[in-house]
Amino acid sequence: MANYLALPSTGLTLEWNQPTGEPACRARLRWENEGWTAEIELASERATAVLRLSATWTVQQFLLFRDMEDPDLWLATDGRGRWGEMHGSERRELDGCVDIDIAGTPFTNSIAIHRLQLDVGDSADILIMHIDIETLAIERLLQRYTRTGPSTWRYPSLSLGAAVDVEVDEHGLVIDEPGSFVRSPSGG
Repeated sequence: MANYLALPSTGLTLEWNQPTGEPACRARLRWENEGWTAEIELASERATAVLRLSATWTVQQFLLFRDMEDPDLWLATDGRGRWGEMHGSERRELDGCVDIDIAGTPFTNSIAIHRLQLDVGDSADILIMHIDIETLAIERLLQRYTRTGPSTWRYPSLSLGAAVDVEVDEHGLVIDEPGSFVRSPSGG
């Protein structure tokens, strides 16, 4: 099993375009308080998602900003698979979810890939929450991640509604998602 390189402590910025060349999203990662903060600008949704990740790339918090200074959605986990809103409401329907997937970015898939570090040919099923940016609806989905080669993976694309084969970089971060996203050379 090949481990992915750690991200530089100075952080990293990644940008993806749509296949048409129009901007799709930008992910800025920065190290702070012994974990990673990923700020994802979703161009087509005019929204920003912020994920707080542990040092081992486990999702701890999720904030979604659309048209206000305060988050429209703010979820946090207790680290044991229980989720709730930051004002205290439990979200029991999300219990067991490990990751968050958003259709407007391949970065959320990179979180699972970077963390899993499976051997080639191995798969892992992960219970995720898919968040609809427009309606704030949350759907629980079981997604299978399969490592198909040293730097290739297969997973279900929410953008396409079908499984895709992707290549990842030395950090385990998705480069391109065929039919949906093309990483910009200027964005890492």
